[in-house]
Amino acid sequence: MNELTEALKEMALTLGAFKVGIATTETLAGGPPSADLRYVLPEAKSAVCFALAFDQSLIGPYFKKEDHKSLETNKVRITTLANGIALEMAGFLQQYGYKAVPQAANFVYRMDTENWMQEMHPPISHRYLAVRSGIGHLGYSGNIITKEYGSAIVLASVVTDAELVPTDPLPEEENYCDECRLCLSVCSSGYVDPVEKTTVTLGGQEFSYGKRRSNSRCFLVCGGLTGLNSSGKWSTWSPARFKIPEKDEDFPTATPAAIQAFLGRPKFKGGFFICLIPGSRMEYTCSNCHFICHPDREVRNERYRMLTESGVVIQEPDGTRRAVSPEEAKKFLKSMPPERRRLY
Repeated sequence: MNELTEALKEMALTLGAFKVGIATTETLAGGPPSADLRYVLPEAKSAVCFALAFDQSLIGPYFKKEDHKSLETNKVRITTLANGIALEMAGFLQQYGYKAVPQAANFVYRMDTENWMQEMHPPISHRYLAVRSGIGHLGYSGNIITKEYGSAIVLASVVTDAELVPTDPLPEEENYCDECRLCLSVCSSGYVDPVEKTTVTLGGQEFSYGKRRSNSRCFLVCGGLTGLNSSGKWSTWSPARFKIPEKDEDFPTATPAAIQAFLGRPKFKGGFFICLIPGSRMEYTCSNCHFICHPDREVRNERYRMLTESGVVIQEPDGTRRAVSPEEAKKFLKSMPPERRRLY
């Protein structure tokens, strides 16, 4: 199967990936449920995982609140390209007589529990496949980080019954994550625990990262339902100011009101489509942990400075958004009619 393995790796790279790895049921053995390839294909033996990069030149203007749509559009379209590569590779395998199931980069969830829309568990964790197959390391955020593009990447996979040759994980001493925790500092939702870690065992090897709290935290902030940092000095690209609960158990009662307000605000162009909200459409207003991490610590620090000095986003009646000082934002909100202010 070495020839098929090499052909699939070359295919992923040719179609747009910058890194590709192979994981098998053996190299993923002992892992969490989302590392079980048989969930999506009972006969599964292997998975091809690959990474595509977002445009690094768009991150600065995004963090400085100069340009939102360019990076969002890039993220949406590169993610869509990753999905297309997975679909094309699956079709390639199927025509050679193998079973193969493409796994979308995002927005597809396990539906076998009562609260699946709140849990947002993926059929397969691309992150576990990626770290075990040598695409990158796990940063403290739990995101995959790479020496080429930091964490500003997207992952997708193809699960198959073909017996492919696995690739080795990267040496841990090459992991550039120094636990600077800037990924936590730019996350207004408190998604990752600052102290406690999660350790998973994949094929006899252990991998650790910061323990993640409820996925509802990321949904509330990264999906644009709210965005003001607790410091009050900066925000995401969301113009909303709804309070972010401190406890995970309080999110089910806090989220519906934020969703209704979100639906009442001016419509936007672009964004992505997702089943978890009425209207099925949201936009990337945060992704800060995704874009802050870079192999060069100075670049990380500069991105942090850009974000924390970018100000607070407000929204005009026509939907236009712009960043202003915290003081100006307060005056702007206070000047709104009560019925409009309730949307923010």
